[in-house]
Amino acid sequence: MQFSDFGRKLTSRSGILQLMDDIGRPLPGGIKTYPLGGGNPARVKATEELYRREMERILSSGEAFEDIISHYDAPQGRTRFIEAVTSFFRSRYGWDISEENIAVTNGSQSAMFYLLNLFSGRTEGREQTILFPLMPEYIGYADQGIEEGTFRSVAARCEYFSDRTFKYTLDQEAVERYLNEHDEVGAIAVSRPTNPSGNVLTDGEIKALARMAHEHSIPLIVDNAYGLPFPDIIFIDDAEPIWNEDIILSMSLSKIGLPSIRTGIVIARREIASALSNMNAIAALASCTMGQVLSENLIASGELVKAAKEHVRPFYQEKARKAEGWIRRYFDGTEYFLHRIEGSIFTWLYLPSLKIPTLEFYSILMDNGVVTVPGEYFFFGSDEKPYPHEHYDKCLRLNYSGPDDLTEEGIRIISRLYREYS
Repeated sequence: MQFSDFGRKLTSRSGILQLMDDIGRPLPGGIKTYPLGGGNPARVKATEELYRREMERILSSGEAFEDIISHYDAPQGRTRFIEAVTSFFRSRYGWDISEENIAVTNGSQSAMFYLLNLFSGRTEGREQTILFPLMPEYIGYADQGIEEGTFRSVAARCEYFSDRTFKYTLDQEAVERYLNEHDEVGAIAVSRPTNPSGNVLTDGEIKALARMAHEHSIPLIVDNAYGLPFPDIIFIDDAEPIWNEDIILSMSLSKIGLPSIRTGIVIARREIASALSNMNAIAALASCTMGQVLSENLIASGELVKAAKEHVRPFYQEKARKAEGWIRRYFDGTEYFLHRIEGSIFTWLYLPSLKIPTLEFYSILMDNGVVTVPGEYFFFGSDEKPYPHEHYDKCLRLNYSGPDDLTEEGIRIISRLYREYS
C-alpha cells in the first residue's frame, strides 16, 4: 500500500495535528495538567443559555427536531440560516449582499482549506500562491496547501514598548513590493484577530490590504473566527467589520459557544460563494445543520451579537487581564516580552534568553504537565531555514481561557523553567 503525495502530506506530522492531539489526549497518569495549549474556547453561561433555549423550543415543536436531523441541507447551507445572515449584515452594516454571497461550511478550518486551495496551486500552466502578509500566522494554515511551496509570507514588523510589551504591524511597503514582483500570487490571507499573537489588524491595515488586492485583481481572505460582530473577542476600538467584493470574510460559531457543532460562514463575491458550495458538495455533501438551526433566530433577532458584546467579550477581556498580570508577576526579573493582547483567546510570549528552541522547551513543559504551543509552527512560507525572524524559536502561544487556577499555575511553572533554561 502506498499513499499519494496528497495523502502523505495530509497524514504527516504537523503542528495542527499536534495541537489538536494535545487537546484531546490526556497526559500520563499522575501528572496534573495545565491546559494552556489548543484553541478550545471557555464555556460562557450567557451563550449556553441562549442555545439551550433554542434547543428546548425545537424539542417542544412537534417533529421539528426529527425533521432537522433527518434531512441534508443544500451544499450552500440551510436556507433560513442564510437568509438570517444576509438580512443581519445588510441591515446592521449596509453591506450590499444577497443570499448568493453566503456559503456555509463545516467550520472555518474547512472554509479556509477550500479557499486557500481554490486560489493556489497549478493554474493555467503556472503555480499560483497565497501570500500571508503578517507572519507569524495561524498554525492551522501551514499544512493546508494541497501542492507544496504555494504558501509565501512577509514577516511582520515588530515594535517594542517600555512596559515589556510589543506589537506586530503590517509592513505595507514590503507587501506591496512583493505583490509587484510576483504576479503568481492568487490571494492574500490574514487572520483578524491574528492567531497566535492576539494582534488585531487595524481598519486602516485591512483597507490597505484590500486596496492592494483590488489593484492586483486578487481577493483578500480574512479569517474572522475570533472577530466582529461575533464572537467579538476584540479589545481595541480601531476595529470594525469590513467587507467589500475584494474581501472574502470567513466567520465561525465555534468561539461563541459551538466548537463541537462545526459551522463556518463565508461572505464573498457570488462566484466565490458558489464555488465553495460546489466544493462542499464534493467534499462533504452538506454542512452540519444543528449549528445553523440553533443560531439562525439569535442572529436574526440580534441576540447573538448582543451576547457577544455584553458577555463573551468582557469574559475574555477579564481573562486576558488576569493572564497578563500573572505573566508580569512570575516573569519579573527575567528577559521577556508579551505581545499586546488586542483580541483572540491567546497571549504570545517572547522569551529572548531561552537557550533552547521552543519546540524543545515545549517537551520539557509537557513533562511538567504544562500544555502550550511552540512558536516554530506559526512561521511558514519562506525558503530560508530557519524562518528569518528573531521570534521564530523563542515564542510560546498560551491559551488563557481555561480555569484561572490552572492558568496561573501553568504560567508560574513556565517562568520557573524559563529561568532554568536561560
